[in-house]
Amino acid sequence: MNKEELANQLRSICGADAVITDEQELVVYECDAYTLQKNHPTAVVLPQNTEEVVAVVRLCAENDLPIIPRGAGTSLSGTVLAVEGGVMIALTRMNRILSLDTRNRRALVEAGCVNSWITQKADNFGLFFAPDPSSQSACTIGGNVATNAGGPHTLKNGVTTNHILGYEIVLPDGSIEWLGTTPEGGEEVDGFDLRGATIGCEGMFGVITRVLVRLTKKPTSFKTYLGVFDSVDAASQTVSDIIAAGIIPAALEMMDQLIIRAVEEAYHFGFPLDAGAILIVELDGLSGGVGDQGQIVETICKQNEAREVRAAKDEEERAAIWKCRKRAFGAVGRISPNYLTQDGVVPRSKVPEIMRFIKATSVKYNLRIPNVFHAGDGNIHPLILFDERKDGEVKQALRAGEDILNKCIEMGGSVSGEHGIGAEKIDFMERQFSKDDLGAMQFLRIAFDPGKRCNPHKMFPGSKRCSDFAPRKQAAA
Repeated sequence: MNKEELANQLRSICGADAVITDEQELVVYECDAYTLQKNHPTAVVLPQNTEEVVAVVRLCAENDLPIIPRGAGTSLSGTVLAVEGGVMIALTRMNRILSLDTRNRRALVEAGCVNSWITQKADNFGLFFAPDPSSQSACTIGGNVATNAGGPHTLKNGVTTNHILGYEIVLPDGSIEWLGTTPEGGEEVDGFDLRGATIGCEGMFGVITRVLVRLTKKPTSFKTYLGVFDSVDAASQTVSDIIAAGIIPAALEMMDQLIIRAVEEAYHFGFPLDAGAILIVELDGLSGGVGDQGQIVETICKQNEAREVRAAKDEEERAAIWKCRKRAFGAVGRISPNYLTQDGVVPRSKVPEIMRFIKATSVKYNLRIPNVFHAGDGNIHPLILFDERKDGEVKQALRAGEDILNKCIEMGGSVSGEHGIGAEKIDFMERQFSKDDLGAMQFLRIAFDPGKRCNPHKMFPGSKRCSDFAPRKQAAA
C-alpha cells in the first residue's frame, strides 16, 4: 500500500482533519523529549474513540504496518520514536474524564486525558490522583501507564502501577481486551495480573484507550520545608538520614546550585543563589504527626549543617515551591541550548556516592551536569548540558550519560526509574539483565504482539536501526 492510499483509508476511518501526512507537519511527531534520535512516521492519525482505534489497528495489521501509540510526546527516552516509519496513533483527542466514582474513589478516563485534569476534577471531593510527573500539566494517562511514570509525590504514595485498577487495550490484531478491574467491578480480579504485567510496556503490547484510575484521599495537613545547604554532600547525607530515621516524606527532592540559579532566574522564588544544594521535604498526614516529624526533619537538617531550614508559610508559598521544582527542566533552557537527562536509580544510602561520581564525570568530560531529582528514592536526574553545534559535544554528553548509568548498575541500581528504556537505553539492557531475563520479557511481549509490529525497535537489544544510530555509534568509537 502506497502512502497516498494509506492516507485515504485512514481518512475514511477518522476523518480528513484527523490524518497527517505532510512532511512539514510530521516534524512535530519526529521525536519525543529525547531529541537526539528523530524520524518521521509515515502517517499520524488522531482517533476520537476506541472504535476508530480498532479500525486503524486492523488496517495496519492487514497491511503489516508498524503502529506507534503516542500521548503528549513528553517521554524522555525515545519511547514514541517511529524508528522505521509506520502509523503513529496519537490519542490526544481521546481526552475525556468519562466518570468520577467518588464513593469508590476511582475515575474512568480516556487515554489522552491529561494527568493533572483528574486531580482538578476530583479536588472538589477531597480526592486526588497521586502520580505527579513533572510534566503532569501536559502528559497523558495512557503515556503514564506505558512508562509506569513516577513523580515527586510517589515516594510515599507509589508510582503509576499502584494507582491503576484496570484499562482497555486494543491489541495489535485489532481485538479489544480489558485488563484488571472493570469500571463496574470490585477491586479483586481472578487469574494472572496482566494489568500489572503490562504497565510499563512502553506501547509494545497494544494501544491503551481507557483507564480506570484509583483516587486517593487528600491529607488533612501538609508541611513543606526548604533546607539550604552549602554542599551536595551535606544535602545527600540528609536524605539518607531522614529515611534512616523511619520517616517517609510525601516528597523529598533535591536541586543543586546550577539548577537553583536557572530556576531562580526563571521564576524568582527567592532561592539563595550561593547555596550548594536545596532539599524540598514535604510531610503530609494528620497535623499532630506532621508536626512531630517536622521537628525531626529540622533536627536532621541542622545536624548536617544546613544553613537554613524554613517551612512554607501558607498554601500559596507551598504551591510556588512545587511550581519551581516541576518546571526546573524548562528553566535549563536558559543555561544551555541542549541537555541529555538520565534517570538512573541507586540505593538511597548511596545517593551521596553517586552525586560525587556525577561531579567527577562533569570534570572528566568538561560538561556541566546540574541535578534535580527524586532524592528520597534514589532516582537521580543528572542533566548533561551540551551544545550540539560544537564539535564533539554530543559524543561527550553520550559518554558521560553512559558512565553514570553504568555506575548506577555497578552500585546495585537500575538504568531507569521512570523515563523508560525506549530507543535511548537499549544498549544497557544486556548489562542490567541476563539473557534469560530478556528472553522471559520477550516471551511476554510476543504473547500480546507476535509480529512485534507494535512500537517496534524499543527496549530490547537487536534492533539494527537503533544500534546504527549515528551519535551513539560515534560515542562508542
